Amino acid sequence: MNLRPIIDEIASQADDFLDGVTSREQARAGIAELLTMDYSGLVAADRKIVSDAVMATLEDESFFNGGFAGHSFDDDSESTDDES
Repeated sequence: MNLRPIIDEIASQADDFLDGVTSREQARAGIAELLTMDYSGLVAADRKIVSDAVMATLEDESFFNGGFAGHSFDDDSESTDDES
């Protein structure tokens, strides 16, 4: 079974159904709940694959670092050199 569409769908909805979630544990629980409600036909092994992949996507998008729209506010692009 191709799980990529499910992974992409859940990851794209994360801002909505994980609104206010700040910890990885809460996010994983929210993803598990969504999988149970919306994708109850998935076997446990597939649910784990989807959950792990969605978490990896959220990590890549700095979801847990206070980022916005996939970008962290703690941006390294600002110069740290004094230009006095």
